[in-house]
Amino acid sequence: MSEPRMDSIAAGDEGMRKLIERLVFVSVRGLPHMFRSDEHTFSYTRFRRGSGAVELSGRSLRYGAIVLLGACYLPEEAQRPIFGGESADEFCGRLISQLDDVQNLGDVALVTWAAAQLVHPQLKLALKRLRNLTEASSNPFVVEQAWVVSALSTALRSIDSEQEARKAGDLLVSAFPAHAGSFPHLTRPGGAPWYRAHVGCFADQVYPIQALSRLHAALGNAQALEVANRCAQQICRVQGDAGQWWWHYDSRTGKVIEGYPVYSVHQDSMAPMALLDLIDAGGDDYSENIRRGLLWMESAREVGHSLIDDDLELIWRKVARREPSKLSRGLRAVLSRLHPDRRLGFLDTLLPPTTVDWESRPYHLGWVLHTWLTGPGVGSAV
Repeated sequence: MSEPRMDSIAAGDEGMRKLIERLVFVSVRGLPHMFRSDEHTFSYTRFRRGSGAVELSGRSLRYGAIVLLGACYLPEEAQRPIFGGESADEFCGRLISQLDDVQNLGDVALVTWAAAQLVHPQLKLALKRLRNLTEASSNPFVVEQAWVVSALSTALRSIDSEQEARKAGDLLVSAFPAHAGSFPHLTRPGGAPWYRAHVGCFADQVYPIQALSRLHAALGNAQALEVANRCAQQICRVQGDAGQWWWHYDSRTGKVIEGYPVYSVHQDSMAPMALLDLIDAGGDDYSENIRRGLLWMESAREVGHSLIDDDLELIWRKVARREPSKLSRGLRAVLSRLHPDRRLGFLDTLLPPTTVDWESRPYHLGWVLHTWLTGPGVGSAV
């Protein structure tokens, strides 16, 4: 784009501009709190205990790669506090050095994507590991296959990966049921339990939209653009009246199976980044849907307040139903498998969406930066 993305979405709307700048500011300030300096890695989550104390838990190479995809747009002096004193390029080298021991296709694809974005000198090593895992994966998850496509499409800037990118894109396109307009969870039939084989989550929609848009932008793949646009049309068609991006979709019909939880990362970054990539690639204009989703971040209707915490410099994870573990999702998945148009509407009253998940994960803040820090003026909101 010729202008920063926040300009294209917030043009003439000072309130929207301030909201996006606030998201970027909190993300830049919050990421150093999620870094484990003693281990040179990012935590899995930062969460609030019942006592009010905020702590770190776990560690994640995957989340570090996503942070790289966002923080690489910052000037180097702003990168170093995020990565424990290292630059994005140095931290990327650290992640690449660990890939021989990584068996997860999604993790390797994200590190390779980050290396390609940075045009890292060790990109070929990351691509070699990605090829090995891709060849060994017979039925990859849709999300992970989308990350493979994004990695290979980005790598085209510096390495000839056209044949691999086309092949990866073809597998992703083949998983799309055009009559329904929404992706399933796996790229090929089989592998999922019978009662949820028809269920695709929101991530199963937006990462392919993003990946296929990037593939088209890189190689002029018209079919990839068509599938991305069709999927975007469907998730926008069923978007909530308060701008919510819903959680589970029926890959046979495109209808929403279960709306909750509503994740803040979907609202402020994952949906915008995918739809903006699609707009850039020549798809339809979904700017109004992006704005509606962002407005939910100002005050989530379900709980009556924002999930952005300026004091703790984080964004709380989601608004969920007050329910035993995933009860509504499980019941609705089973019923919709048997009766595609049935949804157990009484659960909306019995299990209201009034619970906030008091945790925040590094990948969320990384995607915020990846989404909004593009074009001239990068870092101007920091």
